[in-house]
Amino acid sequence: MTTARVVVGGAVFDRGRLLAARRSAPPELAGRWELPGGKVEPGESAEQALVRELREELGVEVRPLERIGGEWPLRPPYVLQVWTARLLSGEARPLQDHDELRWLTPERVDEVDWLDQDRPAVAAAARLLAGAPAGPDAPAGRCEPRSRR
Repeated sequence: MTTARVVVGGAVFDRGRLLAARRSAPPELAGRWELPGGKVEPGESAEQALVRELREELGVEVRPLERIGGEWPLRPPYVLQVWTARLLSGEARPLQDHDELRWLTPERVDEVDWLDQDRPAVAAAARLLAGAPAGPDAPAGRCEPRSRR
């Protein structure tokens, strides 16, 4: 049996908004939107991978907050886990894998064509931003969606 490998996604919050990133590659994903992130490398925690990936892909520094409950299958052997994160510094810009970024308020998250596996985590993140519980599998702690820069 193959052990699942983790791809971590970041529900990046800043001033009551969620960051969405439009894929530029591979061709089958290009043009659809996702929570940015990437593969957890050997010896790395999910939180460390999230910080590294968002620095490399978007040029920002973030602080991981909480994991959103659930895990979503990607192409084998990968699964998606999503963490909320607060933007600490930097201006998000598409450096790798994306050609456009948008900051979306909770009521506008459905305006983009999210990748199917990101939809449950996006819905949970939008509920957190709006101040509602994220759902039955949500972490017990309180999320801090607003930046304190």
